[in-house]
Amino acid sequence: MAANFWTSSHYKQLLDQEEVDVVQSLDKDRGITLEDFKLIKMHMANYILKLAQNVKVRQRVVATAITYMRRVYTRKSMTEYDPRLVTPTCLYLASKAEESTVQARLLVFYIKKIQSDEKYKYEIKHILEMEMKILEALDYYLVVFHPYRALSQLLQDAGLNDINMTQLTWGLVNDTYKMDLILIHPPYLIALACIYIASVLREKDTTAWFEELHVDMNVVKNISIEILDFYENHRTITEERIISALGKLPLKS
Repeated sequence: MAANFWTSSHYKQLLDQEEVDVVQSLDKDRGITLEDFKLIKMHMANYILKLAQNVKVRQRVVATAITYMRRVYTRKSMTEYDPRLVTPTCLYLASKAEESTVQARLLVFYIKKIQSDEKYKYEIKHILEMEMKILEALDYYLVVFHPYRALSQLLQDAGLNDINMTQLTWGLVNDTYKMDLILIHPPYLIALACIYIASVLREKDTTAWFEELHVDMNVVKNISIEILDFYENHRTITEERIISALGKLPLKS
């Protein structure tokens, strides 16, 4: 993995929100709206987490897999790249990229164990074939920087690295992968936004510390608002709404 974010392929591939929020024409033809698009990606991020808990990989692998999945859909349609296959394949690829390799047959075993829906049940050969397609879709750029390392360093620097703040901010960072923030913002800004939210919730005065960092607080606050808006909107998402969005995906070929 590249040691410096600013010279990495990750930095060079950061996108604007408008670029991320593009529904491909093939998906539009199937009636998939931007809201559907976001719901499907969020559902698949949760699916990655569920699979990862069964195959027992680190959170970093989960985060990398979700980032791959989200990157794929900035370039490819869900009509051509079935999310129900792309999702476990991204976990398989991320496990190799993060040197925590999970065998494809183990993934397939747990897919069949946790999914009753036949549309999710793919075989090893399907995962291996999709792996090559995903590699091509990602232009073989597999480097992903995450907010976790910056978070630990920043909490220590701010003198906020007690168990309460560490757990709260870590949980906030985990939840940011239910959104597209990792495709849009440098990881350290996402970490700072999570610290900002946590410091407000825990009534910690971090004003002077943030001033010393010389970061653009407007950006940090905007990311914080996005995260809080997500929590607010998430409460209104029903299972029926997710099923409706998934129902617009093509039938398994």
